[in-house]
Amino acid sequence: MHHYCTDDTIVATATAPGRGVRGVVRMSGPTTLSALAACFAAADGRSLRDISAACCISGSVQAADGLGPVPCELLLWPSNRSYTRQVAAELHLIGSAPILHAVQRALIDRGARLAEPGEFTLRAFLAGRIDLTQAEAVLGIVDAVNDADLNTALTQLAGGLRQPLQRLRATLLGLLADLEAGLDFADQEIEFIDHDTLGTRLRQLADEMDLVRNQMTRRGHHAHHYRIVLRGWPNTGKSSLLNALCDGAVALVSAADGTTRDYVRARVVWDGISCDLYDTAGHTAADAATAIEAEAQRLTDQLVGDADLELFCLDATRPLNAWETAMLARAMPYARMIVLTKLDACGGSPTARPGAVATSSHTRQGIRSLRDAICQRLQAGPGRASIVAATLERGRQACTQASRSLGRAIAVTEIRGGDELVAAELRLALDCIGQVVGVVSTDELLGQIFRRFCVGK
Repeated sequence: MHHYCTDDTIVATATAPGRGVRGVVRMSGPTTLSALAACFAAADGRSLRDISAACCISGSVQAADGLGPVPCELLLWPSNRSYTRQVAAELHLIGSAPILHAVQRALIDRGARLAEPGEFTLRAFLAGRIDLTQAEAVLGIVDAVNDADLNTALTQLAGGLRQPLQRLRATLLGLLADLEAGLDFADQEIEFIDHDTLGTRLRQLADEMDLVRNQMTRRGHHAHHYRIVLRGWPNTGKSSLLNALCDGAVALVSAADGTTRDYVRARVVWDGISCDLYDTAGHTAADAATAIEAEAQRLTDQLVGDADLELFCLDATRPLNAWETAMLARAMPYARMIVLTKLDACGGSPTARPGAVATSSHTRQGIRSLRDAICQRLQAGPGRASIVAATLERGRQACTQASRSLGRAIAVTEIRGGDELVAAELRLALDCIGQVVGVVSTDELLGQIFRRFCVGK
C-alpha cells in the first residue's frame, strides 16, 4: 500500500475470523469480472460479461483445494458506481473459515492479489468516494463495541463532520479568491472586497472555526454527558433555576448579590439524555472585580467555552443592563438559549424576547418547558458523539492551527498590515482544514490512518 497502486485487482475476506452463518469475500479492480468468470457459475446460466448494472446473482463458486463448487450469492457492481469506483464484487457464502479461505485462494490463482489492511477503503478515498473523516468512520464502525460507538461512527460516515468543514473551506476559498483578485488588480485600484467587509467575514469565519474546534475538544473529554452552563448577571436567579431543574436544593440561594463565587455542578438525566449542569458566578465589571471575582469570571468563561449549551439568564423583573445587551448582540461560537427568570415576580408579563423560555423557580412555571426545550436543542444539534476517536486525534490539532491562522489574519486586518499577509494566513487555514478531510494529504498520513484497518475493509 506504500505506492497506493489502484490498477490491479485485490481480494480479501471481509468478515471477522471465527464462526458465522455468513461470510463475505470482497474483490475490486479491473480484472474482477474475468477472475469471477473463471470460477463462478450463475444459477440461471447467464454470463457475467453481459451484466451492465449492479445486481445480485445466485450461483456457485469453484473453491481451491478441491472443495468443489460452493453455493453463494454474488453481489456485482460492473461499473464505476461501486464503493471503490471500480468493478467490484462480493461473494456471500457459508461462514466457514476454510471455505472462505479456499474461495479467496481460487480468486488469487486467477490474477487477484490479497488486499492490504484498509485497502478497499483507501481506494474509495483515492477515488473521491469518501473523505478521510468518513474513512475513519468506517474504522469506527468496525471497532464499535456498543450502540453509542456505532451511532458515533454512522453519524460521521453520513457526513456529520465533513459538511461543516466543507462549508468552512468553501467560504474560505471564496474569501481568498476575492483577496487575490484584488491583489492582481492592485495597480488599477479595483477593489473586490473593502476593509470593513473583510474584517466582518474573517470574524464570522473565526467564530465558525472555533465552534468546530470547541466541539472536537469537548467530545474528546466528555463523551457521555452534555455540558450546560447557566450564565448571567448576579442575582438573576441562576442558582434557583438550577435547583428547580434538578428537583432539589443543589446550590445555595440568597437575595444578596454574588452568592455563587465558584461554580456548582449537578448531573441530571432527562428522557435518557445525561447532562451536567453548571451554575456559575454572576458577571462582575472588570474595573470593580476583586481577585476572587476575577478568577470566578475566568472559570465561567472557561466553562462556557467548553459547553454544549449556554443558558443565558435574564431577570424578567427589570430591563436589560449594558453588559446583557452587549452579550446578546455578540455572535457566539456555541449554542445558546435565553431564559427569563422570576416570572412570578413580574405579574406574569415579562418583556417579550423572541425564542426565550420564561420560567419561575418559585412556582415552577415554565421549568418543564425549559427541560423539553433543552433536550430538543441537544438532540437537534450536531451531538456530542459524532466524531470517532481517530479523527479527533487529527482534527483537534489541525482545527486549532486553523483558528490561530484566522486570528492572525484578523490581527493583520485590524492594523491594515496588507492583504498579502491576510491571504497567506487564509492559505494556512485552508491547508489545515484540508488535512482533516483529506484534500491535503501525504503518504505518511494515509499510511498512519489505513494501516489500523483490518484486511477486507
